[in-house]
Amino acid sequence: MDGAALVRIRVVVNGSARELEVVPHALLLDVLRDTLDLKGAKRSCDTQVCGACTVLVDGQAVSACTYLAVEADGSSVLTVEGLADGEALDPLQRAFLDAGAVQCGFCTSGMLLTARALLRENAAPSREDILHYLRGSLCRCTGYRKIVEAILIASGATR
Repeated sequence: MDGAALVRIRVVVNGSARELEVVPHALLLDVLRDTLDLKGAKRSCDTQVCGACTVLVDGQAVSACTYLAVEADGSSVLTVEGLADGEALDPLQRAFLDAGAVQCGFCTSGMLLTARALLRENAAPSREDILHYLRGSLCRCTGYRKIVEAILIASGATR
């Protein structure tokens, strides 16, 4: 470590209770990727503008690249690795595959978790609602059309 005193945190990550010792300034992204070996959240901008590092903390989408691990103490964290139920894909994952919304895959985990947060807040979003919610999630491969379609499919919408 870097000499800083360690802080004990308790989090539930993808349904499993974890007790971790982290430096006070450790980013949630680093703890997930380096300590827990959960590589789904990606490091990209480090400034909370691209969405590649998005995870859910108590159901709310957060940028793990700027979110301190100690802020998650006592919370439930969901990463893309926790979406599937064993071998059964989450409906969002299935919709992304079915709609062809997965290109290079770099942004996919953040898009999926952002969409999960949206659908918990609004079970039947319009196309405009989805585009507004995804405004902080960048994809360099697509024009977002297939991503929006996948979210509409997952919501059960036929608009």
